Amino acid sequence: MSTTPKLTQAETARHLIRTEILDGRLSPGAKLNIKSLEDRLQVSLGAIREALSRLSAEGMVDAEAHRGYRVSTISAEDLIDLTETRIQIESLCLSKAISQGDVEWETRIVGAAHRMERLQHSPSDPVARVTDNWNQAHGEFHEALVSACPSAWLHRLRKLLYEQSERYRRLSVPLDTDNRDVREEHRRIMDAVLRRDTPAALQELERHLSVTTQIILRSPLLQVKQSGG
Repeated sequence: MSTTPKLTQAETARHLIRTEILDGRLSPGAKLNIKSLEDRLQVSLGAIREALSRLSAEGMVDAEAHRGYRVSTISAEDLIDLTETRIQIESLCLSKAISQGDVEWETRIVGAAHRMERLQHSPSDPVARVTDNWNQAHGEFHEALVSACPSAWLHRLRKLLYEQSERYRRLSVPLDTDNRDVREEHRRIMDAVLRRDTPAALQELERHLSVTTQIILRSPLLQVKQSGG
């Protein structure tokens, strides 16, 4: 009988801090007080330092010489660069997956899409799209799309870009004033993928990823002063 490995204190701290960054509870640019984190998360000082070091390597926090850590800032330039890079890597993963995928791959995609839709009560329901369950299902859907890609390095790069994009995406949900039909966007990607229509699938994917970027760039989010401290 297999059991789930117990997380170390550093892994637990990394997960909790990362979740607070993605949820917006730790704002972009916010200073991270190591002692406060130690007390609040009830883990050792060494575990907090290790967690922050890992998050720095992932681009979630920035290390400042002799000044500790801050949550990584956000900017229009970073968002545009991130989106363009993610589209390139995600498209490469998806095209390889379409050429290599079998019926089990198709089944994973359909199952992930069904779970995600059931967790979203209406096509543009922003409440559903900030819940942990939907966010997990959303990640599983996008991962299922590319799961047949045979390149381990592409998967690593894609995961890094996806996690960075998640911070912007979650910040964008309350800003969605365009009555965005996220459900239909996902359906169009899935339908093209299952038809093995690679050009259409890549076009739908690029459109889907670009919408979030455009919502944020039109919003006051990047003009608001980020947290100091």
